[in-house]
Amino acid sequence: MFTWIIAFVAGAVFGIAGTIAHAYRLGPVPIGLILGIVGAGALLVAVRLLTRDRWAALACGLGLVIATLVFSGPGPGGSVIVPSGTLDQIGPVNLGVVWTIVVPLMAVVVVAWPDVSRNRTSTGN
Repeated sequence: MFTWIIAFVAGAVFGIAGTIAHAYRLGPVPIGLILGIVGAGALLVAVRLLTRDRWAALACGLGLVIATLVFSGPGPGGSVIVPSGTLDQIGPVNLGVVWTIVVPLMAVVVVAWPDVSRNRTSTGN
């Protein structure tokens, strides 16, 4: 249970950081989005591999998703971190929409990925 809480908090912290940094660009290259996706994926995979627990990976993914959704909406003063207009766009692709969709998809893939280590140890080869 304690591992799930730590995984949730780690996911939430990274979700906040990724949501804030996803819009950073170096010229036309969305560096913030690329680093956010790679970092979030690495965090999810690391939690799953180190804990060997789907539930910890799910807690981490929920932390990422909840933080992303909470910080994507307008704040109390009306400011928006993830704009939905052309401000956060490269061509026809909105970076905020990409970040908001990719994070839950990565969490689902990492949690649903089969545990192949048990298959190897149970064959007895």
